[in-house]
Amino acid sequence: MLIDTHCHLDFDAYDTDRADVIARAAAQGVTRIVNPATDAASGAAALALADVYPGIFVAVGIHPNSTAEFTPADLDGIAQQAQHTHVVAIGEIGLDYYRDWSPRAQQRLAFEQQLELAARLELPVIIHNREASDDVLAVLAAWVPTLPDSLRERPGVLHSFSAPRAAAEQALALGFYLGFTGPITYKNADALRSVAAAAPLDRLLVETDGPFLTPHPHRGKRNEPAYVAYVAERLAALHNVSNEALAAATTQNAERLFGLERA
Repeated sequence: MLIDTHCHLDFDAYDTDRADVIARAAAQGVTRIVNPATDAASGAAALALADVYPGIFVAVGIHPNSTAEFTPADLDGIAQQAQHTHVVAIGEIGLDYYRDWSPRAQQRLAFEQQLELAARLELPVIIHNREASDDVLAVLAAWVPTLPDSLRERPGVLHSFSAPRAAAEQALALGFYLGFTGPITYKNADALRSVAAAAPLDRLLVETDGPFLTPHPHRGKRNEPAYVAYVAERLAALHNVSNEALAAATTQNAERLFGLERA
């Protein structure tokens, strides 16, 4: 049994066969999926899916690339969406210095204010970090000491982790989990595999980030939750444990982080 802790099932890449995608995941033992929002509309779509498909959970928030028009008033809509019974986190939030679709100051404002909201709502966060490790970690280091006791041991996850080992160590020291995706299976990813191998087994999560970052051997095609098994297999090999042990560990980690009932 596996949990895909990050897949954008609401995206139009799945519009023609979404039910089949979910069925294929279940056939591979992926019975629970966390669908993070990228903006208010994405959050609404993800919540609608969670109402239809058992095992779908949702994070609500505004992705850094969608923050150009962010105002503090947007927090009210996120807070309202967060009342839905299937919401388990605030996200996907963070900083993206690769695309720069939103001014960096605007990204940081949205990031910090959504972190404050997560603390008030006592929900963990799903963090997007692309070429912004120093600023992301500085913001998180200032935020973690403000957390209520309920979040101190489960503040969130750095999703699709791709930063250097020093950043991983800082994130782990703050209590965060590390989520790994398809690139850990790529030929040129030795540095990333080294980071994953050094991370404690009780802090690892498996993700697809579908429809993106498809793992080998399906690279170049649309990603989907069933393929999270390839990520898990590579992590199991790196940690010298069985696939079953890795699946059990990452499932327990996801349950702990997101407050999910044990299956």
